[in-house]
Amino acid sequence: MHVTYHVAEHDEGWGYRLGDVWSETFPDHAQALNAAKDAAKRQQIGGQDAEISYQTADGSWKTESASGGDRPEADVEDDG
Repeated sequence: MHVTYHVAEHDEGWGYRLGDVWSETFPDHAQALNAAKDAAKRQQIGGQDAEISYQTADGSWKTESASGGDRPEADVEDDG
């Protein structure tokens, strides 16, 4: 699996997104870019198996099992 974080202007500041989900808003481009790079780096860290919960685009919540060794490749695109 491969994921791409996109850095762009968002909500009167800057943010990064994965798919349709945005990060918090940062006051400037550099902070958003650094945060996106950090998030992409953290994707590579393995861990223990876990149950994860997340909200889908339609607002419902899902719970799934996640393998601690199943890590996606991640990169950052600067759309700003």
